[in-house]
Amino acid sequence: MLDDEMLESLEELLIASDMGVDTALRVSANIAEGRYGKRVSAREIKELLAAEVARIMEPVARPLPLYPKTPQVVLVVGVNGSGKTTTIGKLASQFRAAGKSVVIAAGDTFRAAAVEQLQIWGDRAGVPVLTAPEGSDPASLAFDAMTKAQAEGADLLMIDTAGRLQNRQDLMEELAKIVRVIRKKDPDAPHNTLLVLDATTGQNALRQVEIFRQVADVSGLVMTKLDGTAKGGVLVALADKFGLPIHAIGVGEQIDDLQPFDPEEFATALTGLEA
Repeated sequence: MLDDEMLESLEELLIASDMGVDTALRVSANIAEGRYGKRVSAREIKELLAAEVARIMEPVARPLPLYPKTPQVVLVVGVNGSGKTTTIGKLASQFRAAGKSVVIAAGDTFRAAAVEQLQIWGDRAGVPVLTAPEGSDPASLAFDAMTKAQAEGADLLMIDTAGRLQNRQDLMEELAKIVRVIRKKDPDAPHNTLLVLDATTGQNALRQVEIFRQVADVSGLVMTKLDGTAKGGVLVALADKFGLPIHAIGVGEQIDDLQPFDPEEFATALTGLEA
């Protein structure tokens, strides 16, 4: 029977999946509505839960929009270790495979490893990667990359950025400068600002969205490291709180492991957790 005890255990289960207290309570309340005190099986609860999760997630499941005007500038932000650089490599590879011409700017100039990683992805995908000497100004690299993308008639320019959150002011100024500089070439750029989040960081991902929305005009999310994590509930919390589109999810290391976000599939996987 759906009683207080059952609701409480449902809430605990949802909170354990990293959905966060607010969202977990809201989801539980929606499921209980009109059913309180009635006989429901564990199977039915799971089905109701999956339907509710899919309902919340459906509006945010949107691929990265592509615009007719080129080059489309995609600024990619996120903390170090979020899978940002890998995501750029995978997206560039996928766009390339779809017949788009892509230029990558390795704008995380303070991390040699990030630059090398992008060069490897670029070589694999046949995508040019613009680099600058270590520690040089990422804004001037972004400007050069924009110039090249325009001159070559590229469809997409993807710009990697630093992920240092220790000094937020510096990062804010750095991102603002990149935006200022590329707007000299195209007043509408960047056309997308993607925030890459590591799903395993759980509730911390909400905090990162808040911080990055202060420093950049975040237009959509890519969630990484969703393979083998029971912590997927954070996506529900993100959708519930911010409503930002989730353009793709990363479920592994291969190029094809960056996939479109499917709300039904996600809801089924999330609620497959044994109640």
